[in-house]
Amino acid sequence: MLVGAGVLLIWKYQPSMQEQQEKVLEGAVREGSPEFAALTKRIVAETNEDKTWYSPVGTGYIMMNIAGRIRNNGDKPITGLEIKVTVVDSFDKPVRDNTVTVVPTQQKRLEPKGEMNVNVVIEGFNKDDDRARIRWKVTAIKTE
Repeated sequence: MLVGAGVLLIWKYQPSMQEQQEKVLEGAVREGSPEFAALTKRIVAETNEDKTWYSPVGTGYIMMNIAGRIRNNGDKPITGLEIKVTVVDSFDKPVRDNTVTVVPTQQKRLEPKGEMNVNVVIEGFNKDDDRARIRWKVTAIKTE
């Protein structure tokens, strides 16, 4: 009983996943800041169509597992990277999106001239949704 109470107490004081991600990206450069464009123009993100798949789930909706690759063509290691992945229709209108922190959650850091594989899950598509293309966008970046 005492062990259970201790575990419960520890769990209660653990920061949420969102709080942990905010702490990781503390001091990151975000869109709108002067240096953002210079840092992000050296980041290349692309979809790996062969490893991207979708599947119906028990609730009747469709989920997509989007596989991609991110390259750091810059000259500084990236220690924090947040990206927004958007599925758009044939008219380039957003259908669904998800914003995720990929560095350091999927990989500790991304070295200069390095690349990493990324997987992003987006849920809640209807079977009739037009899922024509996938767009990647850097929303926050933190370098050494």
